Amino acid sequence: MYRLRYTAWHEDAETAEQALQRMFQLFRLVLLKADMDVADALRLMELLDERYGVLGEMTMDDYVRLLIAEGFIEEQDGELRPTPKTERMMRTDALGEIFRALGKGDVGDHDVPHAGEGHEPLPETRSYIFGDPASLIALTETFQNVLLRDSSLENFPLHEDDIRVHETEHSTTCATVLAIDISHSMVLYGEDRITPAKRVALALVELITTKYPKDRLDVVVFGDEARRIERELIPYITVGPFHTNTRDALRLGRQLLRRARSTNKQIFLITDGKPSAIFDDNRRLYKNPFGLDPRIVNKTLDEAVACRRDGITISTFMIARDAYLRSFVEELTRANRGRAFYSDLDQLGKMLVVDYIRNRRMYR
Repeated sequence: MYRLRYTAWHEDAETAEQALQRMFQLFRLVLLKADMDVADALRLMELLDERYGVLGEMTMDDYVRLLIAEGFIEEQDGELRPTPKTERMMRTDALGEIFRALGKGDVGDHDVPHAGEGHEPLPETRSYIFGDPASLIALTETFQNVLLRDSSLENFPLHEDDIRVHETEHSTTCATVLAIDISHSMVLYGEDRITPAKRVALALVELITTKYPKDRLDVVVFGDEARRIERELIPYITVGPFHTNTRDALRLGRQLLRRARSTNKQIFLITDGKPSAIFDDNRRLYKNPFGLDPRIVNKTLDEAVACRRDGITISTFMIARDAYLRSFVEELTRANRGRAFYSDLDQLGKMLVVDYIRNRRMYR
């Protein structure tokens, strides 16, 4: 069993509980990097402990037992696997890290400054209308109306005309497709670009789930082809030996957004490379990794124009400095009349979340 060592107290000293939470959070980050393979993650933790002593006096066996006891991993079919608790905390970790990095002027709320259907009560009140939720009843004003009409309060003679309800802020809804590049370049050259992309996706899921539950978010991954994945599978995203079929990502995104009821639609595109593949009319994959192939570029730009005609804005987040990528994204942005950002990996989450919230404030 691991032991705790008590030393002299310092105001800024880390408590034992804080140290444990830091180790748990480190495990979740390593687990995400290991594509949710617990065995691989534990091997990485062991290497980190050997080099940096991250576990202190705790042994790896103690650490594994503690992870199981705390409900972060469990044994299934003879293997250790992450639990839903771990997946949930990965989302809160990712969003929390982004908001800690935000300055006061980075973002604000997204509510429109006029009354309408919504969920945020305003100080102003109005008469009750059949169907108004009971949670919006202004109890003080309602009670005053009853007293003014009948101060005896015998049997509390409440009439419908006595009831006052709070107005609510009108809140816009937004439909978003987050498209993540899973081509081989996302892990090439000694730089892990897929883990920050996954953390951004987890943060966006947590933001929408907790703050904007009426918004729609679809997650798409694209390499040789694009496919939609369930939110629960985001931590398990892996990179493959794929080319970059940006056109298919935009096509699928446009298809998904066509089903959305919201009039506010956008695609967030996270990529580190120029488009290098498309499907021809017979769904055969045509690929060319060298330079900017006009056939591939033109078909991709056609899809960007189609998105614009459908009212879909494309925000492209470039996480590489490739000259071909920059040239293509400039053309894509002009064709769609969208936005483009160059982002260092450690700023990707902040930039995307800020853009998401600011976009929503623009919608009326």
